Amino acid sequence: MGKFVSDFKAFIAQGNVIDMAVGVIIGGAFGKIVTSLVEDIIMPVISRIIGTVDFTDIVVKMGTAENAPVLKLGNFIQNTVNFLIIALVIFTVIRQMNRVTAMLVKEEETAPTTKECPFCKSSIAIDATRCPNCTSELN
Repeated sequence: MGKFVSDFKAFIAQGNVIDMAVGVIIGGAFGKIVTSLVEDIIMPVISRIIGTVDFTDIVVKMGTAENAPVLKLGNFIQNTVNFLIIALVIFTVIRQMNRVTAMLVKEEETAPTTKECPFCKSSIAIDATRCPNCTSELN
């Protein structure tokens, strides 16, 4: 049992676990922001343009009895629409972040691997001391 506890302590103390925990917490908070954006800002605009976009009232009763099970298809449709809007918003944000990052990050120039022979003008290895095509000695 002592080995199990010490292994668990070592696992928890690893940086990756702590980083993951912080990521999950921040992800949850960001999820609430995006959900609020969709439900409080985007969906009312769509409702105003299209009419009503609230599908939660759509239900299918699975029998005639009063306590018959009810399929809440409207909730499923509403959550699917919310997911698609959230996915679109996140895609747009990440796409813009990638564009900004690409503009800020300079591509490293790669060192040339070939050079031109001054005598025959053929392409040769950068560290060649003799041209393999014309056999001229290179400086």
